[in-house]
Amino acid sequence: MESWDDFLAPYKQAVEELKVKLKGLRKQFERENIHSPIEFVTGRVKPIVSILDKASQKDIPIDKLGTEIQDIAGLRMMCQFVDDIEQVVELLRGRNDFEIVEERNYISHKKASGYRSYHVVIRYPVQTIHGEKNILAEIQIRTLAMNFWATIEHSLNYKYKGIFPEDIQIRLKRAAEAAFLLDAEMSQIRTEIQEAQRLFSRKKDS
Repeated sequence: MESWDDFLAPYKQAVEELKVKLKGLRKQFERENIHSPIEFVTGRVKPIVSILDKASQKDIPIDKLGTEIQDIAGLRMMCQFVDDIEQVVELLRGRNDFEIVEERNYISHKKASGYRSYHVVIRYPVQTIHGEKNILAEIQIRTLAMNFWATIEHSLNYKYKGIFPEDIQIRLKRAAEAAFLLDAEMSQIRTEIQEAQRLFSRKKDS
């Protein structure tokens, strides 16, 4: 296998390029003074130790990392409301600068842990001095409440190595449902929230 620096370079390039492009979507909504379904965008390249851990868990040989691990390059798109997620997914489906190869809906089909998010796996062409290199990247689209829960669960997963005590599992599931109920309540008063945000924005800019 090539060096880790060489292997990860196109993934780093992809993350930086995709962050610019996806943040650009939000700016377009702002310029037209309409609600942006995108609150903010983050991205990262999976650490080497995490890549090796995943390869070990799934019995993936080193020479198959690029084709068998879909989230070495990872982007997250945060939304205020659950309904915004579908709008973001439609925006991604309409793009021609990458190909969607898989979609996984963990919102209507949540994981047993309570995890909710929408995953879109894409094949993204990176331009290098040696030509075009197509890599896989995963875009996770979720609300702020879903992201809060997922961040906490990820930290606990690191501590317990994926084997949670029963009481922690129960509390995590309760917290996941509470986050989902919060999203549902916020969706009910969406119009009022957006009007308040517009008023605040006009006051701030005046």
